[in-house]
Amino acid sequence: MQPRAASGERAQLSPPPLVVDIARKLVKAGFETWCVGGAVRDALLGYEHLDWDLATAATPPQVRALFRRTVPVGIEFGTVGVLDAENTMHEVTTFRRDVQTDGRHAVVEFGASLRDDLARRDFTINAIAYDPLGDRIEDPFHGRDDLERRIVRAVGAPEDRMREDRLRALRAIRFASRFEFEIEPATWRAVVDSAPHLTRLSRERVKQEIEKTMDQVARAGLAMRMWKESGALAALVPALADVSAVTLRSLDLLPRPGGSVRADRAMQRLIALFADLPARDAERALRDLRFSNKDVGWVGSVLRAWSTLDREMALTLAAEAPPPDAVLRRWAGITGRVRSRAVWRLAAARFAAARDLHQAAPDPRQVASAYRRAMRIAFRDPIEVGDLAVDGDDLRTAGVPAGPVMKTVLSGLVEYVLEDPARNVRDELLVRAMSILGES
Repeated sequence: MQPRAASGERAQLSPPPLVVDIARKLVKAGFETWCVGGAVRDALLGYEHLDWDLATAATPPQVRALFRRTVPVGIEFGTVGVLDAENTMHEVTTFRRDVQTDGRHAVVEFGASLRDDLARRDFTINAIAYDPLGDRIEDPFHGRDDLERRIVRAVGAPEDRMREDRLRALRAIRFASRFEFEIEPATWRAVVDSAPHLTRLSRERVKQEIEKTMDQVARAGLAMRMWKESGALAALVPALADVSAVTLRSLDLLPRPGGSVRADRAMQRLIALFADLPARDAERALRDLRFSNKDVGWVGSVLRAWSTLDREMALTLAAEAPPPDAVLRRWAGITGRVRSRAVWRLAAARFAAARDLHQAAPDPRQVASAYRRAMRIAFRDPIEVGDLAVDGDDLRTAGVPAGPVMKTVLSGLVEYVLEDPARNVRDELLVRAMSILGES
């Protein structure tokens, strides 16, 4: 989606009434208060933004004294969460200036002016303030001009802004790719110069930035390409230093999930980002980034299935004749029912990316047709041990010993019904089990 130019500003700058009520109470108590941050930027671009934050001359104790329901979300940095009448929290932060920073954390000083507060922000497009009571805009660093020009530009000296907080290099990339802006040349040079220092960031902050990119950015591949070109990817995720063009392009071509499941898209993109790697290497990199065991396990299991099937799928789907049901069932048996959709989405995106890059790949109509059939088969036919018409008790009664032999027999029975689902009959499977047992 293309952002709109910053026109009709007053009409677009309409904070929710409950946010205006918070500002009014602060101003009535004698404290200058402005709306700041991403909500102002997004409103000027014509985007809806639900999280409106405020900057004020009031100190944290003064804010907490004024409002009955508050949360100390970052008292040491001047931030108090104020709960409105609908239990939505809005961050209210005291005007501040940085007095010391190590590239990860800042020591701040209160008692600053609004201009001082805006001067410590990262980019001009994020350094715009709006007075919801007086209907005034404060824009000392010409952020609205940069919105019009579609530019991400650092406030002041770019190298200073990056040195103060190394995460800003990654944020510059995310904003540029999210809004499809250019990064101003001096700011881009500062991003590149920051790359060797990005290892000072905590792994949790890097993980959060990757998650925000996968979730918020329509062209996540463009963002990760800038990570690669700037040197950020090699510094932060060395396993992806040589990530392929197909992988980067595939991030932008993943089929949209059903409905509006954004989390599903973000996870699918994470799988696609690591698809060049062996599953074990991908898991190691994700653990290093502090992803949960659940997420690491899911990505690894999908990539193991993909590495088993990728070449066969490409060759089979490139043929003129559509793949027979038996082949699709066997593929579903390899992926497992719950992973089948993820593997097919990854395949479709990578085939589409290869075509975009003028590489040989299956015809999209063949892929789409096979995908629809594969999903019906995966959720209709017997493809897993749990689908068999016999279970472990049946096999033990028939004389199959527990342990590795039982596992071998069950695997053989799954292969048997994958060839023909009509074979999934108890008596026939027991006969087949004895045959497998005799061969083992």
